[in-house]
Amino acid sequence: PQAVAKCRSAGIKVIMVTGDHPNTAKAIGRAVGIISPGVHTADELLTSQVLSSHSKPQAIVIHGSRLTDMTDSDIEGILKNYPEIIFARTSPTQKLRIVEGCQRAGLIVAVTGDGVNDAPALRKAHIGIAMGITGTEVAKQVADMILLDDNFASIVSAIEEGRLLFDNLKKTISYALTANIPEL
Repeated sequence: PQAVAKCRSAGIKVIMVTGDHPNTAKAIGRAVGIISPGVHTADELLTSQVLSSHSKPQAIVIHGSRLTDMTDSDIEGILKNYPEIIFARTSPTQKLRIVEGCQRAGLIVAVTGDGVNDAPALRKAHIGIAMGITGTEVAKQVADMILLDDNFASIVSAIEEGRLLFDNLKKTISYALTANIPEL
């Protein structure tokens, strides 16, 4: 949960895409913080009839069978309107459509995966991250990076280090330019 919270505070949207049953995916999503405590999914609000004019769902769980019937603009609408998203019972083709939808929305997409079924999405993403311990050889071959410890928190640490490095690089370049302009 802490790693997902760090991602959110850094402006990174974490979306879960899995082949698991929607109820299993929702339970895992809640446990790791993809669905925040106290947040109800769209289907929970509809079934509990708690939906009022001021309660807009913040989370949604989309079943792969529903995803099949959606247009690209429907997918983009979900990505835009829901801060907490889980796609469940998805096929490799659907995972790829989700990645493409994120990219069309202008997002930089990183995908983690461990199986052959994840390979198309790993390849299409801006950054494909394969699991080093549980990952198949196919996933490792198509990925841009291999996560040696299979721990999502390691990705978050790498992002923090990368952003720090980028900030320091900008400062160095700025200093070099301002210090050397008088010489021109």
